[in-house]
Amino acid sequence: MVKLITKEGLIPSHVNKLFYLMAPFVAVALGLISIAVIPFGPEITIGPVTTWMQLTDLRIGILFVIAVSSVGVYGVALGGWASNNKYSLLGGLRSSAQMISYELPLALAVAAPLLLANTLSFRDMVNYQSGYWLGFIPRWNLIPEIIAFIVFMIAGFAETNRVPFDLPEAENELVAGFHTEYSSMNFAAFFMAEYSNMVTVTAVATLLFLGGWQPPFPAPYSDVVPILVFALAGLIAVYHGLHPARRMDKFTLPATGLVFLGIAAIFGLSLFVPVLKTILMALFWFCGKILILLFVFIWVRATLPRFRYDQLMRFAWIFLFPLAMLNLLATSLIVALTTK
Repeated sequence: MVKLITKEGLIPSHVNKLFYLMAPFVAVALGLISIAVIPFGPEITIGPVTTWMQLTDLRIGILFVIAVSSVGVYGVALGGWASNNKYSLLGGLRSSAQMISYELPLALAVAAPLLLANTLSFRDMVNYQSGYWLGFIPRWNLIPEIIAFIVFMIAGFAETNRVPFDLPEAENELVAGFHTEYSSMNFAAFFMAEYSNMVTVTAVATLLFLGGWQPPFPAPYSDVVPILVFALAGLIAVYHGLHPARRMDKFTLPATGLVFLGIAAIFGLSLFVPVLKTILMALFWFCGKILILLFVFIWVRATLPRFRYDQLMRFAWIFLFPLAMLNLLATSLIVALTTK
C-alpha cells in the first residue's frame, strides 16, 4: 500500500480521462457501501441509549446488497472501455458477462433461506437462526440449505473475480485485463474494491447461513472459547519468542503474545459486565466466521487452476443455475407443506 501510494499516477494520453478516473472510484464506492447495512451484533443498551450494532438498518437489507453488487459491474466495465486498450476492453467484457451470469445462481441461493425465515431483514434472519436443535445443534440455515450455501460461495468467488474465476485478469491472455492501463492508487482502488467485496460476500454468507453473531455452542461453553483461543495464541507466541528462529522474533513474538493474553484477560473480565460481554462475544463470533470464510477464499486461490472462459460460462448456465433453481423449488415445496 505504501508503495502504491508513493508511485506516480500515470494517465495514458489515449484514454477517456473522465471515465478512466471515474471507474476505480465507482468500484470502491459500490464495494464499500454494502457494508453499511450489515449488522454485526444484537441490540445493546449503554446507559440511556439503546442501539443496534449496525451502521444503518434497512428492512430490505438483503435486496439492497444484491442490487449494489449488481451495479458494481459498471466500475470494471468502465475501466476496461475507458482505457482504450484491446486487452482492457476484453477484460471488462469478460467481467461483465461473468458477473451478470453468476448473479442469477447467487440470487436464487439467497432466496432459499429467505423463504425459510420469511424475511428480507438481516436482523430477523439472524434471530430466526438462534437456538439449538436437541440442545446442542445450532439452528443455522447451513444445515437445511447446504446446497444453497455451496452455490452462494461459488457464485461469490465469481462475483469477486477470484481464482478460479479470475478470467477478466488472466495475465497469460490479457496482460492484466481491465486494469492494464492503471497505476498507483487507481490500480490499488480496483483491488480495494475486490477485497471489500470479499468481506461483503463472507458477511452476507455468515448472516444468511451461519447464524450471524450467534455462537455455535450453548451459553456457558461459548463464553469460554474466545478466552481459550486468545490465551493459547498468546502462550504459543511467547514460547516461540523465548526460542526464536530469527533475531527479530525475540522481541516481536513476546510482544504479540502479551497482546493476545491481554485480549484474553479482557474477555475474561467481560463475563462480569453484561453489556461488554454482549459486544465482545458478538464481535468474536461474527468476525471469526468471516475470517474462516476469507481463509477459504485464499485457500482456493492457492489450490485450484484457472478455468477456460467457455468452461466458466458453461458451468454457470448448465450446472450452477439449474442446481440453484432445483434447490429453490425443493425449499418452496417444503415450506408450502410445513406452513399451516
